[in-house]
Amino acid sequence: MKILVSGGAGYIGSTIASACIDAGITPVILDNLVTGRREFADGRAFYEGDIADGGLIDRIFAEHPEIEAVVHCAALIVVPDSVADPIGYYTANVAKSLDFVSHLIRNGCGRMIFSSSASIYQANEDLTVREDSAIDAQSPYARTKAVCEAMFADIAATQPIRILSLRYFNPIGADPQMRTGLQLRRPSHALGKMIEAKEEGVAFQVTGTDYATRDGSGVRDYIHVWDLAGAHVAAVTRFDEILDAETPSSAINLGTGTGTTVRELVDAFNSVIDTPIPTVDTVARPGDVPGAYTVSDRAKRQLGWEAHYSINDGIRHSLEWADEHRDKVLGG
Repeated sequence: MKILVSGGAGYIGSTIASACIDAGITPVILDNLVTGRREFADGRAFYEGDIADGGLIDRIFAEHPEIEAVVHCAALIVVPDSVADPIGYYTANVAKSLDFVSHLIRNGCGRMIFSSSASIYQANEDLTVREDSAIDAQSPYARTKAVCEAMFADIAATQPIRILSLRYFNPIGADPQMRTGLQLRRPSHALGKMIEAKEEGVAFQVTGTDYATRDGSGVRDYIHVWDLAGAHVAAVTRFDEILDAETPSSAINLGTGTGTTVRELVDAFNSVIDTPIPTVDTVARPGDVPGAYTVSDRAKRQLGWEAHYSINDGIRHSLEWADEHRDKVLGG
């Protein structure tokens, strides 16, 4: 089986591609390398370019007519950046995705797995979210994902394509074989900032400390990227069991089922390293929200999937990647 992975030279896309290879699925990589790394596509069929480039998409399918499905990971993902540049985010994430799906339909590709986000939800009082939770995206980034999902559902209802959205929060860790990992030297997410604080010998900033959580810091569902990749492989292999003509689009949450606050993540981080990092409380960043964590009952039922790696596993793998692969990190 052969699939196309858009954004396949990025952190999540390249890890999904590795998991596909391990499962006997051949990935074809499409990435414009804005944040992706060419090295992450080594040994794989690779096309450098944009998802909105119809001519390039046509060429990919002409050269790989066996492609049976697409995993769509190409997107800009930094919440504060989306607040500062909403036009750029809506262009990259929504307008280009619309072009992309039209190119897929034209080339007869009828299966797409969309890498979405659980940040589109309005959390329940206990901060959990399920697939039927209310949609209330709180940042331009999150709204681009919600708009894409609605757009894809409308398209799948009448066009010859079925689309499965996988919604998840915060990936951590790296490919356990260290083939790929986080490609940004200075990432904006909490664990990346902790690693940066450790390397520079400075305090980690806890951004937002008065949320209605058990310790005042934001809560997230930190999922190991290898578990996440495994869920995408399961979605590829079980696609036709999940979606059919009567149900051409759907969504599945991916998570550990356990919420972890930022302060708890710091405690886990400090339990793994030799010299604990100090913390300092600061105000929330633009677009930040109290957070939530996913309930993944549907994933277990429909994908036969559940998360296996722990928070500490994710921290250890992230540290190992940062220590051993600085040459594969932007700005490293």
